[in-house]
Amino acid sequence: MIVVKLACRQIKKALKELIFWKTGKFLEKVVVLMADKCPECKSKKIRRDPDKGEIICQDCGLVINEDNVDYGKEWRSFDSDQFEERARTGSPMKYVKLNKGLVTMIDRRGTDLRGNKLSSKSRAQMYRLIKWHKRASISSSMQRNLSIALTELRRVASYLNIPESLVEAAALLYRKTVKKGLIRGRLIEAVVAAVLYTVCRTSHVPRTLNEMAEASGLTKKEIGRTYRFLVRELKLDVPLTNPIHYIPRFASELNLSGEVQEEGRKILEQAIEKGLISGRGPTGVAAAAVYIAGLLKGERRTQKEVANVAGVTEVTIRNRYRELKKRLNIDVAA
Repeated sequence: MIVVKLACRQIKKALKELIFWKTGKFLEKVVVLMADKCPECKSKKIRRDPDKGEIICQDCGLVINEDNVDYGKEWRSFDSDQFEERARTGSPMKYVKLNKGLVTMIDRRGTDLRGNKLSSKSRAQMYRLIKWHKRASISSSMQRNLSIALTELRRVASYLNIPESLVEAAALLYRKTVKKGLIRGRLIEAVVAAVLYTVCRTSHVPRTLNEMAEASGLTKKEIGRTYRFLVRELKLDVPLTNPIHYIPRFASELNLSGEVQEEGRKILEQAIEKGLISGRGPTGVAAAAVYIAGLLKGERRTQKEVANVAGVTEVTIRNRYRELKKRLNIDVAA
């Protein structure tokens, strides 16, 4: 009996030592994996080789760790069909979709699991299920609001060629607006346009209020009022519109070269340094800079052509042109 007790004590002690050793080794490996400098030469030039599973110092060549675990997929694909066949996960969540993409759909083909056609009675029953399934998925007032707003959001974004990442950000911002009850008493279309305009300004994607008004069918005044309300209530930090961001777009639509774009950017940088754009519309200043750059580089465009692209009047371009020419001492003949 005494021998058995002694043996149990020795086994427990050995297990404790083993657990302590394993834990220590694990923590040591975690420290090595998270290390930002070489333990040998103290260099911070650490390179991780995912193919070999090694962490290597680029200065002294020390292999800091090897046999790292690859947490990526264990298969490869060479086309979209092969990827869809081998992938075992679903599509990512998307805020621009009503249920963030996590929704159940009932097929309308009218066939069973084996592909056999259903009887007329079963088909009528399936159509009723589909109808009530759609009604149940949009049961609350918030769901109905999101259903209308997200459809409008995709339409306006498609009309203005806004990138998909910004559409996702706009959908998330709209959901926050709805949760805080800021949509009450306002047009859904106005809030959608204001949200898109806010996201575009935050991400430095040049879109004007005039373009938003044209795409949504509302007035510029209505969208501007809603935009200012959202910025105030949500305490958003929206940067001022930089006219330099409009240069590539205007130059591309006018078929101007890269040299003209660079010259226009330099003109605007000088204007910003001297404070010439304060109180002026960014599109008008950018259009005048493109007009002057085209004259300097021998790629002349008329004021009417530039005005049509920029969405401003010819008078605005003439006024900004004279100001830039006079204050920046630009020698150019119109």
